[in-house]
Amino acid sequence: MTHAPSGRNDRTEFLPKLWTVWREGYGLADLRADVMAGLTVAIVALPLSMAIAIASGVGPERGLYTAIVGGFLVSALGGSRYQIGGPAGAFIVLVSACVMTIGLQGLILATFLSGFVLIAAGLLRFGTYIRYIPYPVTVGFTAGIAVIIFASQLREMFGLSLSGGEPAEILQKVQALWAARGTVTPSAVAVAALTVAAIVGLKRLRPGWPGMLVAVALASLVVAVLDLPVETIGTRFGALPNMLPMPALPDLGWAEVQAALPWAMSFALLGAIESLLSAVVADGMSGARHRSNAELVAQGVANIGSAVFGGFCVTGTIARTATNVRAGSRGPVSGMLHALFILAFMLVAAPLAAYIPLAALAGVLAVVAWGMAERHEFVALLRSSRGDAMVVSVTFLLVVFRDLTEGIIVGFALAGIVFIKRMSEGTAMRPLAEHQVTAREDRVVYFLEGPYFFGAAAQLGGVLDRIAEAPRALVLDMSGVPLIDSSGARSFHTLAARVRRRGGQLYLVGLRDSLRRQLEAQGLGEPEVRFLPDVAAVDRILDRAVESN
Repeated sequence: MTHAPSGRNDRTEFLPKLWTVWREGYGLADLRADVMAGLTVAIVALPLSMAIAIASGVGPERGLYTAIVGGFLVSALGGSRYQIGGPAGAFIVLVSACVMTIGLQGLILATFLSGFVLIAAGLLRFGTYIRYIPYPVTVGFTAGIAVIIFASQLREMFGLSLSGGEPAEILQKVQALWAARGTVTPSAVAVAALTVAAIVGLKRLRPGWPGMLVAVALASLVVAVLDLPVETIGTRFGALPNMLPMPALPDLGWAEVQAALPWAMSFALLGAIESLLSAVVADGMSGARHRSNAELVAQGVANIGSAVFGGFCVTGTIARTATNVRAGSRGPVSGMLHALFILAFMLVAAPLAAYIPLAALAGVLAVVAWGMAERHEFVALLRSSRGDAMVVSVTFLLVVFRDLTEGIIVGFALAGIVFIKRMSEGTAMRPLAEHQVTAREDRVVYFLEGPYFFGAAAQLGGVLDRIAEAPRALVLDMSGVPLIDSSGARSFHTLAARVRRRGGQLYLVGLRDSLRRQLEAQGLGEPEVRFLPDVAAVDRILDRAVESN
């Protein structure tokens, strides 16, 4: 994973990539390429933005506000050259739960606050650390989100009628949907199937066509011509506005802030992960290099802007960003134009959106969920090792059946434990062969290899204890040890004390100067332990001791 330098002395770290593009030179040919790329992405983003908003429990116009304002600011200010911002499927679960708990105004406030959290994270250079989230965790939570998104669309895909509302928890949701199976609307099933078939078919036969938009337009035409009894955006939400609302700050009362803050933290965490993963995907496709901390600051500003205009969570979107790169984008201008094209759609064609069937948008999200599931990667991790299988499985199950944030945190902790175990197994201690050192009865020499940290110290502690039972000079060749932590240093204190009680001496040879200074800073020094350059130096000391006796 490639990142821009993030040191504190790098004055360009927080400069937006737009500035880099202008500095490199931006001509008419670049603008033409960005216009086509921006239009292509806007065509993809239109149905997705409305579908994600509806699935999140808010009106479709909120998705458009988010794509327009948030998308423009992410591209204008971000640290990724090709990033496209907007509403993302990964947020459906959190946004829906937030709306059910604290309402629409609470959601807008949580989005507003999450922007400041992201800005702080960027300024504190936390973006550098997001890349350390283990791959099994990202695959597990992405697959879990895909399952939840698909489950959230079953009601619309089958046209089910639920008397008591749709539960948020997935097991209760499935039970409620199954109980309502007698209310299936065949027309809704047919429209959803037509949409999915059109998207999949166009992707294979005409991959250059905007499959999602064509599929939604086709489904809308069929429903209108045949007058099918299918719920549409117009019948549920009424006509869409044809302009952005006036900007307004959310209610910043103390009680409202307290209620919204936990949601804001969750939005910021997921947004940081999703946006930087998207930036990495763009880097891999284009060969560019993003600035992670500048990207977090831009995401924060975009979330604040989105909330001020009545939108919700903004993040980098992998599918739209990849579309932007493939469409020939030259830089951030295409992302800014994509937002302006969506605004133009609202100004000109907003009344047409009323005819879009909700079952068609559900079909769009079903395809998105299938693409998000990362099925091959999931299976590969299950087969690779028991540690990776445990991490990806636990993360997936917690995301689906418990909570997204909980899944990420527990998955990260499990991945850390697996890593510690693997690193500990990579630390070895073995007697030096006779061809490496001359055999002597008055000392024993062991070679340590690998990082000597708390995991390795615990694993090798028993071996060291058994060595210390003999009253002889114990020599540990440390030339193969790259690092020692405080637990490792403590184990040397204990070992030296055992050796001294039996009349012996602990020698550490071949130790790097930086590690010796570290051990001395933690109180380990002579005469408790002797630091020497090699085993031969130990032998000279032992020989002098024999001669003096």
